[in-house]
Amino acid sequence: MVRIVPDGAPPHPAEGTPGAALWHGRPWRRKLVHMHLPVMPPVKPMLAKAAAKIPPGMHYEAKWDGFRAIVFKDGDEVLIGSRNTKPLDRYFPDVVDAARRLLPPRCVLDGEIVVAIGDRLDFDRLQDRIHPAASRVKHLAETTPAAFVAFDLLALGDVSYLDKPLTERRAALETALADTPPPIHLAPATDDVAVAQVWFDRFEGAGLDGVVAKDPAGTYRPDERVMAKIKHERTADCVVAGYREHKSGPVVGSLLLGLYDDRGRLQHVGVTSAFTMARRAELVQELAPYRTNDVAEHPWARWAEADAHEADRLPGAVSRWTGDKQLDWVPLRPDLVVEVAYDHTQGDRFRHTTRFRRWRPDKAPQDCTYAQLDEPVSYNLADVLAAG
Repeated sequence: MVRIVPDGAPPHPAEGTPGAALWHGRPWRRKLVHMHLPVMPPVKPMLAKAAAKIPPGMHYEAKWDGFRAIVFKDGDEVLIGSRNTKPLDRYFPDVVDAARRLLPPRCVLDGEIVVAIGDRLDFDRLQDRIHPAASRVKHLAETTPAAFVAFDLLALGDVSYLDKPLTERRAALETALADTPPPIHLAPATDDVAVAQVWFDRFEGAGLDGVVAKDPAGTYRPDERVMAKIKHERTADCVVAGYREHKSGPVVGSLLLGLYDDRGRLQHVGVTSAFTMARRAELVQELAPYRTNDVAEHPWARWAEADAHEADRLPGAVSRWTGDKQLDWVPLRPDLVVEVAYDHTQGDRFRHTTRFRRWRPDKAPQDCTYAQLDEPVSYNLADVLAAG
């Protein structure tokens, strides 16, 4: 097969040629590697759909907060494919090295790449690992090393496990990784719904994201939502201090949310954006009375100044994720309060996009502080991994 690796600026692999599906949208060159596995890349991972509660009679695993990754290994050749099949091996040379040293000689594993700081997962530090500079990638691999948590087996030796039931895949995975040391880990699993509920309640304190339920008799079905994910949901009252327009035109794309810190500064903590197109148009009219032309008096007036983002959380920061994209937004007087649902926080912001619940005209903006956020009880990540 052909593996795409970062380098120089030769052309994008032609559509339909080997390696085209692994294109990363950056200049690459093609390097021939000799990989002959019963399951060959690219493979999109099996996915999950949301569920309100943990269903009975299933196979349960913790939901890891990292980068989904499928690791292909054939001797010394290792390739790591992401959820959308883009290669991750360039950014995680430490995981590639660990896979080369510690995994079975020929295998394909589904799992998650994570970074732990102290006794919990840290998604911010994991995101930092995606950097264009090779020198920076090398430095981060040494200072914030990643780990790979395996939870499914797609191939081992000359055998494809795609059409085998989960019970058989899991048993083979446990045998294959029985004596494997860190930074390769076997994800804990159980068929006891009561244990799964305990994990749901406790593991969040180590930075995990909930529980995943799988059909024990189910085969591996790439890119299909056949698993169930049960995540934590909480609510918070936030100040609406602006909005961004939708990519389709001059309607509301997302509301910009703020919380006051203990020094009385309004910090940008996330967005809420799941609206129908009709509702987006209505919001423009509803928010019109709150639009302000006096940006100098707005709490986020310095959003366009790079140094301001070092002291406060402000909307519109340009990063390596946005490139030169202009992240303009429409400022609003910080008088509106909205209740949103969120799963958990990462540092001083919401980890994921929040879900709109209702307006709170009865709530004073000054009461929207970080103090209302419900944080999980701390739990040691080593204890989670030991359960595997």
